[in-house]
Amino acid sequence: MPRPLAPLLAWLLVVAAGVAAVVTILPPTPERDPAAAGPSAARAFADVERIAVRPHVAGSPANDAVREYVLTTLRDMGFASRVQDTIGVNAGSLGDRTAAAARVRNVITTVPGTASTGRVFLVAHHDSVQSGPGANDDGAGTATLLETARWLRAHPPRNDVVLVSTDAEEACLCGAEAFVAEAPEAAGGGVVLNVEARGTSGPVIMFETTPGNGAVVREFAAAAPHPVATSFAGEVYRILPNDTDFSPFRDAGRFTGLNSAYIDGSAAYHAPQDVPARMDLGSLQMHLDNTTALVSRLGTVDLAAVRAESADATYFPVVGLLVRYPGALVVPLAVLAVVAVAGFALVALRWGRTTGRQLLAGAAAGLVPLVVAPALAQLVWFGLTTLRPGYAALRDPWQPGWDRVALACLVAAVVLAWFALLRNRIGTTALAVGGLAWLAVLGVLLAVATPGGSYLTALPALAGGVAGMIGGRIAAALAGVVAVLVLVPTAVLFLPALGLSVAAVPAFMTVLLGVALVPLLDLLPVPRLTPAVALAAALVLGATGFARNAFDATQPAPSQLVYLLDADAHSARWVSAEARPGPWTAGHVDGSEELDLPGFGGTYATGPALPADLPPATVTATREGRSVTARISPQRTVRFVALRSEGGVVTAAEIGTGVAGTPVPVRDGRLDLLFHAPPPEGLELRLTLRDVPAGDLRLQVTDGSDGLDGLPGFRPRPPDVGVAGSHTSELVAVTGSHPL
Repeated sequence: MPRPLAPLLAWLLVVAAGVAAVVTILPPTPERDPAAAGPSAARAFADVERIAVRPHVAGSPANDAVREYVLTTLRDMGFASRVQDTIGVNAGSLGDRTAAAARVRNVITTVPGTASTGRVFLVAHHDSVQSGPGANDDGAGTATLLETARWLRAHPPRNDVVLVSTDAEEACLCGAEAFVAEAPEAAGGGVVLNVEARGTSGPVIMFETTPGNGAVVREFAAAAPHPVATSFAGEVYRILPNDTDFSPFRDAGRFTGLNSAYIDGSAAYHAPQDVPARMDLGSLQMHLDNTTALVSRLGTVDLAAVRAESADATYFPVVGLLVRYPGALVVPLAVLAVVAVAGFALVALRWGRTTGRQLLAGAAAGLVPLVVAPALAQLVWFGLTTLRPGYAALRDPWQPGWDRVALACLVAAVVLAWFALLRNRIGTTALAVGGLAWLAVLGVLLAVATPGGSYLTALPALAGGVAGMIGGRIAAALAGVVAVLVLVPTAVLFLPALGLSVAAVPAFMTVLLGVALVPLLDLLPVPRLTPAVALAAALVLGATGFARNAFDATQPAPSQLVYLLDADAHSARWVSAEARPGPWTAGHVDGSEELDLPGFGGTYATGPALPADLPPATVTATREGRSVTARISPQRTVRFVALRSEGGVVTAAEIGTGVAGTPVPVRDGRLDLLFHAPPPEGLELRLTLRDVPAGDLRLQVTDGSDGLDGLPGFRPRPPDVGVAGSHTSELVAVTGSHPL
């Protein structure tokens, strides 16, 4: 082959693999025919438009209307749906001390199987946050549930399928908690599929599984037409402080299952901008395609076999397929990668392609891009937040595409500059061995710490080591293709998953690819010029992104503000969780303060406020011996009531809302409870005490409503300042202490 043609073909092969790796994880073309026989984004989007008319927080009349729409739609299909009206309790939703509860009304529909071997549960939540209408979170999931019900009506399953539209997910996961704890349909366990969204677009990622996922991942790989999933996502999600309705099912121990969501466009997450018009119909279609296919397959297989699996699998997407292998192979493959890289080094020494000193220098040099590129990426984000402080409250800018490509170019500039400076001093072979050695070491470390992520570095290191022993451009190109197919999809998925706010992480994922491609860098015709070109591209793209992401009425700067009124002292203050309050927020807060209130623990920005004429909740109590019964009655329409006992004398507690009392946790003699969606008639609290005088017990009550307009001293937001996607944005909280 002519000498100039071989390098070109090698790089064309690698680039083609990269393009295929990206294209095959993108959302499909949506079905725009509402009368289509198969899953239709157009038909499901009509449901989204009915669901996301306005914010519909748990307990609100708007949420009642959404629940009624879901219930009526299912019954009109001919299903015998019912409402589970109860209290759900999440003992640890707000940390070790504060528990949460809510009055929930789940919509439960059982589609009986023709010869059932178990139950498949399809779960989505119909409530939204108070700050946004929830078109994507979780209007998309609820619409997927309804579209799957339409599919099941035409395709009766062999196994029972239970459709669960939960309530109060945003508040405390309490609808799912109540279903798992109380619903007879859940008693025997089964296979659960949870449908979520944490943005407005992007591919649907199956990002979480229950332990022992080998069989259910096998079914996912066989059934899903768009099998985008990585076991590394499950490893990362376990260490993040995030939960969905999947968590109660996972923690119950009697369910096997999968959790899926699309996650791009996170600037609109939980915000007023989460409206139907911002939804990517391709992402919705991907939910519909995968969910109906999975329910169809799980509706026919022997579910006992799916649930019997006890081992985890490693899995990742490759050009439209899901590659998977047993967890038992993780350590052997990681060790084999180390052996292959060592073999590469020995072959290179034997054939005189490098020296021992050069190999040591290459190993030391290989660490440089792995450290410099992530550090530089994070420094760039820090600079952007300095120039535009509103970025600090965002995971990603409103239009992050420009910045993501700029980040990739920045990483490329670092790798190319590193290679150009050291190629003649150390040699390409030594740099290749050194870089692959770090990948192999990381593969071993990940195999021990996070087995589901070991493939990211072990497989490219293994391929690169084998190619190095074989020698030649063809082997190097094939090893490069392996590295691209393994690393590119995960890097692309993790950009929106973690966001540019932690740019170091996606930069590290990207630089791993650059290190793996070192043998091919020697084929570039102008290696000393390419770093400058990559850096110039990063600067131009970054500047374009910065200009396109200027805050305005359509993509506002997020702001978070709370009004706290102490009814006992008749004093008030503004409170914000913004780390660096923007100009509008700074007009309300001027200092910081340590707070210890239900839902507010830690240091917050605060400022004085004028007290408003807002009545606190009333408390009436009676005592018989060691039992106290208290009636807590809010005097305005509220979203939650927080209860905290003082005195350390409570041994047990239960709470009611006109239905049977539900036990709630008590820790160290103290009740600390956040109750969402209280009914208008209030709550009944029943406490059991140690034998102490009645005067030793007081109850602090904080109730919360939404909307700051009309409060004294409130300055309306300018057009380019919006409401942050926070559970406490726009909150009005009134607190008071009552003797029991």
